[in-house]
Amino acid sequence: MVLDTSDIWKLGLAAALGIAIFVSAYATAPSQAVDGADLRRLVYSAVALYMVGLLATVTHHALLAAIVYAFGIAVCALAVWLSRGSDAEDPPPGGEEPTDERPPPSPDGVPEFDWGAFERAFREYTDRDPVH
Repeated sequence: MVLDTSDIWKLGLAAALGIAIFVSAYATAPSQAVDGADLRRLVYSAVALYMVGLLATVTHHALLAAIVYAFGIAVCALAVWLSRGSDAEDPPPGGEEPTDERPPPSPDGVPEFDWGAFERAFREYTDRDPVH
């Protein structure tokens, strides 16, 4: 089987789009979240590109349709990657409950310290046999 020029650019375009989709799903997420309105605009832009591609397909402009569809897929991949950004206020990934390393504060706002547990642990430490 011999590949002609039209097959080569189609394979290249398919590979480039596959890489874009893979990168959007697995690349390191952006450090800051993007505003939801901006993400919606990107998705609306991709839908508009798909509609233009559909129009080009219906009017038998295959090359134009392929290019416009490719840009629509690229815009969607960008939106997916940008949507993965997170802010400090976002909950931890995986539905885990956030953990707080500090003990809960007492009614006056100062964290409480368990002195009884500290003294018991200290006595256990001092009562052990020394290593020679």
